[in-house]
Amino acid sequence: MELRGCGTALATPFRDGKVDYEAYKRLVQRQVAEGIDFLVPLGSTAETPCLEDDEKCELLRLTREICPDKPLVAGVGTNSLAATVRNIRMLEPYGPDAFLVVVPYYNKPTQAGLYEYFSAVAASTSKPIVAYNVPGRTGTNMKAETAVKIAGIPGIVAVKEASGNLEQIEEIIRNRPEGFKVLCGNDDQTLQVVNMGGDGVISVASNLAPGLVTEMTDAALAGEVGKATELNTRLAALYDACFVESNPIPAKAGLSILGYCTPDMRLPLTTAVPSTFDAMKRVLEDLGI
Repeated sequence: MELRGCGTALATPFRDGKVDYEAYKRLVQRQVAEGIDFLVPLGSTAETPCLEDDEKCELLRLTREICPDKPLVAGVGTNSLAATVRNIRMLEPYGPDAFLVVVPYYNKPTQAGLYEYFSAVAASTSKPIVAYNVPGRTGTNMKAETAVKIAGIPGIVAVKEASGNLEQIEEIIRNRPEGFKVLCGNDDQTLQVVNMGGDGVISVASNLAPGLVTEMTDAALAGEVGKATELNTRLAALYDACFVESNPIPAKAGLSILGYCTPDMRLPLTTAVPSTFDAMKRVLEDLGI
């Protein structure tokens, strides 16, 4: 397994309050057809905190069935070590290649607590772990020195960095051990992170434009600066549109415009407001999607 390039943080379609598995299959099939490098089901974009255990298992099972040859990184993180380990045990039989583990939210752990937590998670499974730093959602920033320290824990193979702090990300890239991957967690910073030496992105925008976002990321990794810059400029309005409301509200609106699923959310998230639909429609038309 090589976590490099563009991975999509997959959205979860709903219809009448239930997971729309047929719509989900269409979404995943499109990702594969347009050449996505890897897939990330059950992350933040999947509204995973609002999914039941049987829904999580079925979504991962379907993802594995549709793309047997793509790396799958399944989200399992919670703010409880015991609950995170239970998620790992529950999902291991469904074929994930690695697990995405977010910095524990709400608890506000210290940096020492983060190190101990990730050590315990890694010790609980033989599958690789991708740590996920997103302080805007968790309330805690995993500092660069902590990220580099956990990179030395056997089994922890990468970090998804969504702090938005390019200096912090550059410090991780500069000091990481050989083989440890740094994946951007913010679409609008992917090109900068790759140019620093990062390894790709876990993307929200690629739900809507998998081919274009993958092409941009792969061009950047190949050193095709002109092509990557041109594609990134084309995609900038999509990046912005994906975050005019809380993710994944705009992404779901965009997918509904494209006819892949309804825009339905599960509370506490609500369906996009009209201005979000308008913005998404303009962006998708401009991109020719």
